[in-house]
Amino acid sequence: MITRKRPAAWLWILFAALIMGLQPGPALADEPGGRAAPKVDLVLDVSGSMRTRDIDGGTRMAAAKQAFNEVLDATPQEVELGIRTLGAQYRGNDRQEGCKDTQQLYAVGPLDRTEAKTAVATLAPTGWTPIGPALLKAADDLNGGEGSRRIVLISDGEDTCAPLDPCVVARDIAAKGIHITIDTLGLVPDAKTQAQLSCIASATGGTYTAVRHKKELTDRVNQLVDRTAKPEVTPVGVQGADECAKAPVLTSGIYSDREVAGSHRWYRVAVRPGQELRASVSVAADRAVARDYGVLLRATTLYGREIVRGQESGDGRTDVISTGLRYPRPEEDDPDDADAAQAAETVCLRVSTSYAPAAGVPAAPGFPVELTVDLVDGPDEASDVAAFGLGRGWWLLAVLALAGFLGGLLWGWISRWRVTVWRTN
Repeated sequence: MITRKRPAAWLWILFAALIMGLQPGPALADEPGGRAAPKVDLVLDVSGSMRTRDIDGGTRMAAAKQAFNEVLDATPQEVELGIRTLGAQYRGNDRQEGCKDTQQLYAVGPLDRTEAKTAVATLAPTGWTPIGPALLKAADDLNGGEGSRRIVLISDGEDTCAPLDPCVVARDIAAKGIHITIDTLGLVPDAKTQAQLSCIASATGGTYTAVRHKKELTDRVNQLVDRTAKPEVTPVGVQGADECAKAPVLTSGIYSDREVAGSHRWYRVAVRPGQELRASVSVAADRAVARDYGVLLRATTLYGREIVRGQESGDGRTDVISTGLRYPRPEEDDPDDADAAQAAETVCLRVSTSYAPAAGVPAAPGFPVELTVDLVDGPDEASDVAAFGLGRGWWLLAVLALAGFLGGLLWGWISRWRVTVWRTN
């Protein structure tokens, strides 16, 4: 019996090997159609204040070095990583020279862990805190390519190179449309440091984290590097127009733009019969703004007739305000009219904001705008579009109500029966 089964077993092995051989291998970053390699630039503050001993009994510099070593060990293979320093070379008192003190310690590229660790081990707290110049150079380090790109800034103090405001630098980087995210970590930060690092992060859609322990620093940097390694949708840069006739035509996707406070931006979408247009917009307050603002997303025809709108308002308690709309275009009444069945209707989308920068805050560049457009198959029936916001959910609501009613009757009957039995006994 065993001898007879061997040919069949060999046939199954050959078949499995053939199937495995036919499966395509993983696409490499440099292959056509392969995903571009994600890139991270770690920017470390090596200024004199990093000598302070207030993180788990050791210096801030020692905590940063330990975190870097552990992060380098855990960095995914597909991530291209670099290290840039600020305040690591110049020891003098000349501010002009100190504000030039930023260098690329390890170039962004495939990671050699031993070489990167050796470079980090040589660092010693030295000079100034030129955060703005370092961010400009870090953006150049990551320039080029279409993959996910992230700057992780670790600092324990404010920038010392005014008037080059690092918040303005971050906004300028975001306004270039190169989609670099800046995340910031403050080592035992005071209020001013926290405010500045938060401003830098919010300008590019990044995050700010206050760090007081070694493990917090290691875990957070690891999270940010891992986040860069995961595929993500990068918004496509687009420039809206001041009127619909000149507006860019958008298809399904995510788009980013900049809008001057109190202005209007126009975009166009072609909607075919039987499709539903779903659009949403988010506007970020990447700087201090006046209270009581709002955002309006309007869908109109080419002739200015409003189809539908979505709007939202805020009072200064949130950094992002969003709204959306839905426009289902019905099928043509005459199924035999092929031209009408294929004709697309141009829908004009207008984004309007009432943001206003706070006193003394620059208005340029404009506020970040992210617009999402989706074209899907429209609902089969008019009742599916909106039924007090529930659509087909009315059926579920009715079933739940009936089940609750019957369950209540049953429970009442059982309770009365139990009481009757108890009285009888």
